[in-house]
Amino acid sequence: MQKRLTARDWVLYSLITVLILLLLLVMYQIDRQWLRLSEMQTAMSEQGKAMRELKAAVTSGAVRPQTAGASATATAGDAGVSVAFRRAQAMTQQEGYAQGDWNVDSFGMNLKTITPLVSSDAYASSVQSYVLESLISRNPDTLEWEGLIAKNWQISPDGLTISFQMRDDVTFSDGAPLTADDVVFTFNFIMTDAIQAPRERAYYEKLKSVTAKGKYEVVFVFKEPYFEALSLAGGMSIFPKHFYEPYLKTPQKFNESKGLLLGSGPYRLSDPKTWTPDKGNVELVRNERYWGDVQPSYNRILWKIIQNDSARLTTYRNGEIDSYDSRPNEYADLKKDQQIMGKSQNFEYMPPVAGYSYIGWNQQRNGKPTRFADKRVRQAMSYLTDVQRIIKDVFLNYAEPAISPFSNTSKQHDTALQPYAANLEKAQTLLKEAGYEDRNGDGVMEDKDGKPFEFKLTYLESNEDTKRMVLLLKDLYAKAGVKMEPFPQEWPVMLENLDKKDFDAITMGWTSGIETDIYQMFHSSQAKANGDNFISYKNPELDKLIDKARATVDDATRMPIWQQAERTMVDDQPYTFLMRRKTLAFIDKRVHNLQMTKLGLNFGSTPVETYVPAAMQKYTQ
Repeated sequence: MQKRLTARDWVLYSLITVLILLLLLVMYQIDRQWLRLSEMQTAMSEQGKAMRELKAAVTSGAVRPQTAGASATATAGDAGVSVAFRRAQAMTQQEGYAQGDWNVDSFGMNLKTITPLVSSDAYASSVQSYVLESLISRNPDTLEWEGLIAKNWQISPDGLTISFQMRDDVTFSDGAPLTADDVVFTFNFIMTDAIQAPRERAYYEKLKSVTAKGKYEVVFVFKEPYFEALSLAGGMSIFPKHFYEPYLKTPQKFNESKGLLLGSGPYRLSDPKTWTPDKGNVELVRNERYWGDVQPSYNRILWKIIQNDSARLTTYRNGEIDSYDSRPNEYADLKKDQQIMGKSQNFEYMPPVAGYSYIGWNQQRNGKPTRFADKRVRQAMSYLTDVQRIIKDVFLNYAEPAISPFSNTSKQHDTALQPYAANLEKAQTLLKEAGYEDRNGDGVMEDKDGKPFEFKLTYLESNEDTKRMVLLLKDLYAKAGVKMEPFPQEWPVMLENLDKKDFDAITMGWTSGIETDIYQMFHSSQAKANGDNFISYKNPELDKLIDKARATVDDATRMPIWQQAERTMVDDQPYTFLMRRKTLAFIDKRVHNLQMTKLGLNFGSTPVETYVPAAMQKYTQ
């Protein structure tokens, strides 16, 4: 049965109709707002792009800002470009300079982590150098310190206080401003015991305090004089407080992280939290918010993980990476290879700050002294390690012996010292004095308890030259009745065992600087878990010399102390110091503005000083 519409029904329907009309009107207004917002975002994006293009044009010389009294023909370094960017700015004025393309390099091993502080290898440091920045940087031509984020600084007469005045236009890659609070936070974060940063704490414990004096001034106060005070304070990589501070509540999450990396540098991770080793390659993208006076040349920086030497050479030959560090046994042939030389620039040089390789003798394992705790045994092993033959047979004379951690050209080095020369008789005499003889006629020495002198030598399994060296050493040691077992490991596993001090002996290398502070590697206080004195070496005499040298600010007074410390190390042989190797590099000709500096070749430096001309670019994004 049908029902009639009453007045009440008409009122209800009318209200529903009005509500529907209002809803449609609201939806229309929302659509208009979203459209307007989209237009604003597009406009802002285009404006940002235009500003970046204008800034690039200014630094390239295509457009020059005019200021009172400024000349339109200003030379490189004028036009408001700070001194740290002058070399990069000069590059942008070269004919053919262009932004764009990728810088593609390779690592010969998998990285364990690229999180700062947690990481401990040079490969992670290479990645971080494009992302993290410090208050000052070293000029590669003069080796003097110059301002980067800092505009000025003052050092108190007693050398204990350093005040930095900072730029006010620096931002992190997520847009947050970088202020003095971030510098203070970085120091406090490093000094937090729960954070896995024992290596850094070993140095920063020299500092009494780091405080903000206003938004853009920070003051470092040292407990005592330190010869590298300016380097320590000004060279500290600055962490964004807003990004890393939450990990103070969950320090274990930070310590176990693989890719927590965010900074103010010219490049950034596309996601600063999600990189992991299973991704394989490491890729950085241009920081579109970069504050620097000169914008970086490349759109991306990419490292491909290629562990096999032959595969790495093939990849370079095919143009898939931009550089190749040659092995000595292939270098001469590659220089005769028309295809390689037709596409390459060739550089053969000993880096001014060349690092050194060594064999580290673990002196304590599982809480007990090892045979290598005896200095006579370490000396004997150095006499058995024929470094000159290694250089000749394995590295084809593209290396020089390392006498100590100090470069032969450093003022720290005592020129009267000589490297250990191979001497089988001397080695056998020392081992006999230490209680080792072939007691059962099997060709292997035994100690007084009849335990054979045998040990494992850990080395990086992907390095073919190191493998050849280790096999040579096995034969050399066997002649003296010492049984060595080569023990290849993957890089992450090696690092883990180093932290746990779980090895007999290990061959690796350290990077070097203009002046090398050996506290981290050889001071007794650093023979602790996750420290860099992973061989548990302790020598009170050397400790005193290291402490004295570090507290001596005057160069002329300090160098003789370092030389005395060097003589102690050469006698004590905590490491068997092996060699410093030449760089034998091939770099694709499409990479322009390669220059040799007092720090070495500028390929991979920051600020970025190389580029690819537009006609030679391969990657568009």
